[in-house]
Amino acid sequence: MTKHTLKIQGMHCASCAVNIEKAFKALPEVENANVNYATEEATVESDLDRAALEAVVKSEGYTVKMEAKDGHEHGHEANGSKQKAMIAVLLALPVFILAMFKISLPGVLFGISSSLMVQAALTMVVVFWPGLGFHVTAWNQLKKGRANMDTLISMGTLVATIFSSWSITQGGKAYFETAAVITALILMGRYFEALSKGRASEAIRKLLELGVKQAHLVLEDGSLREVGVESLVIGDVVLVRPGEKIPLDGEIQEGSSTVDESMLTGESVPVQKTVGANVYGATVNQKGPLHVKMTKLAGQSVLAQIVQLVKEAQAQKAPMQKLADQISGVFVPIVIGIALVTFVVWYLISGDLQTALIPAVAVLVIACPCALGLATPTAILVGTGRAAKSGIFIKSGEALERGKVVDIVMLDKTGTITMGKPAVTDVVVYEGSEAALIVLAAGVEKLSEHPLADAIVRHTGTATLPVVKNVQSETGKGIQGEVDGARVRVGRADYVITAGLDQKAADAAMALQKQAKTVVFVSKGDVLLGMIAIADPLKPGAKKAMKQLQAMGAQTVMLTGDNTQTARAIANAVGIDEVHAEVMPEDKLRLVKEAQAKGKRVAFVGDGINDAPALIQADLGIAMGTGTDIAIESGQIVLVGGEPTKIPEAIHISRKTFSAIKQNLFWAFLYNVLGIPLAALGLLNPMIAAAAMAFSSISVLLNSLRLKRL
Repeated sequence: MTKHTLKIQGMHCASCAVNIEKAFKALPEVENANVNYATEEATVESDLDRAALEAVVKSEGYTVKMEAKDGHEHGHEANGSKQKAMIAVLLALPVFILAMFKISLPGVLFGISSSLMVQAALTMVVVFWPGLGFHVTAWNQLKKGRANMDTLISMGTLVATIFSSWSITQGGKAYFETAAVITALILMGRYFEALSKGRASEAIRKLLELGVKQAHLVLEDGSLREVGVESLVIGDVVLVRPGEKIPLDGEIQEGSSTVDESMLTGESVPVQKTVGANVYGATVNQKGPLHVKMTKLAGQSVLAQIVQLVKEAQAQKAPMQKLADQISGVFVPIVIGIALVTFVVWYLISGDLQTALIPAVAVLVIACPCALGLATPTAILVGTGRAAKSGIFIKSGEALERGKVVDIVMLDKTGTITMGKPAVTDVVVYEGSEAALIVLAAGVEKLSEHPLADAIVRHTGTATLPVVKNVQSETGKGIQGEVDGARVRVGRADYVITAGLDQKAADAAMALQKQAKTVVFVSKGDVLLGMIAIADPLKPGAKKAMKQLQAMGAQTVMLTGDNTQTARAIANAVGIDEVHAEVMPEDKLRLVKEAQAKGKRVAFVGDGINDAPALIQADLGIAMGTGTDIAIESGQIVLVGGEPTKIPEAIHISRKTFSAIKQNLFWAFLYNVLGIPLAALGLLNPMIAAAAMAFSSISVLLNSLRLKRL
């Protein structure tokens, strides 16, 4: 099963997207399909190849276009819409002036005044040149027994044009200005809509523009060669001069500098980088020259992944959009029915064809499923783009919707509240020497991926570590192995010394733990050799983040495998409401479930492999981008830089985006609920109705664009 993304051209309303989606889903080879009107994209999971899927789109009367590499699809679309709109306005304006001010022109042709003949000719040009697309789409839909927004416009303008053409031959009243001005107004509305869509999708375009096109490849003889970034392979070394962007993800082989990573993390403070440090494509080298070995290909870089992540989020629909899509799917046939009833009722009341025609046309042109179709995706488009600007990557519209109400924020400690870079601070020895204790512990810990194990190994420096056999690790407790035939244990007190600590050791451990230090015990056989105290510095924004979350009405809870004393010391330092210490990975999952069972909406924030189950179970999983791939994959929101202050910001953006969605849907429903009856009662001129219809879509787009200012 392959996921295909198609850029679709020619969709003019939400019902267009619904019809294409139905066509995909009707195929047995298609597992899932999602067509987004706002982004003009179809995402299809299918065993069919791309050509077969493109054929489905074409059979529906639409075309598949190549995706612009610069991300300017909406700019190109806006240019085409602008040309049509300008032609229509220039030609419709004289028709409107002649009709509204009843201006007479000299001469008569076939017994019809020159003024009416000019109006007829210009209207025909407007309706069948810039407005031709409405009728072509309507005809294609009719052949399939369906109707969409273009059907309503086509019916309204054709009825007004044909009736007026017949009426002037009978000496009756003409309504050419109605057909011409309706066409012009709707084309203008679509031009403004295309402009707004372009502004809404700026996030993708700006991310694409960050990429580097050329790189200085370092050859074996030390000389340089300019190459395209696409040609770089893993292992290539490139020179990055001060002020230049790093072409792709890599590792520094030579040099040191500060790097501006704000495009990834949203943080303006440069990061110090030295030999061995990881650097990321499109970030800016600020001070010294760097030799960087490529570790990722062009399509695998963090920037490429971010672009794909944002695209997927913007292409997906929020659950709330499903109702709007269902309404859009039946909207047009209902409106046609209302227009027919309006015509019949007015004709029965007045007995006059012209009197019955005007409100019926007004009903056709005022009805607008477009606003319903744009209400959710445009808000998601702008909201996810705004979040991306701050280094917050929201994977789906569902994640935005889930973030609207969070009662409890549960946080893992290491790498979330603390830096995740622990260092040894104290060594307490009961048997042997300090050096021997550290080397022995490091020998056992060297195979572990736990941050505390890494701190112990790093503390030994270049010392030779003993050979350890039969290593066994128990998650959340510790690790053990055989050294010279003796069993060595490193970890929690109850794991290392099953008989329990003596009072002296217990008091020493307690004193260290009250300083927010984690104590690791080391034993050989049944003898306690000593303890190693490790401290993990708090992240600078942790305290501020907790205050912001609490101000938003969320309870903060820290979950950690650390001992109670250390956990409480850290919680007190940052102002966390509740602490659960000495928890196992399965306990994190259990605590999330227990809170949910009480009716609470839980957000879980973590960065490790053992956080993955809780991230998946939580109503909203927030992964620190500095963590493991499994954690990042499990989270619905990813914070690239791992800054704690991004947690409340992510929830704030989710809430504001969901609020915009509700506002958009409210106004879209209200517009149609009020507009259609007013038109049917004859209280709206068709031209006013057309202007109102165009404004309804634009107002939804403008409301969504307000999210950019968050």
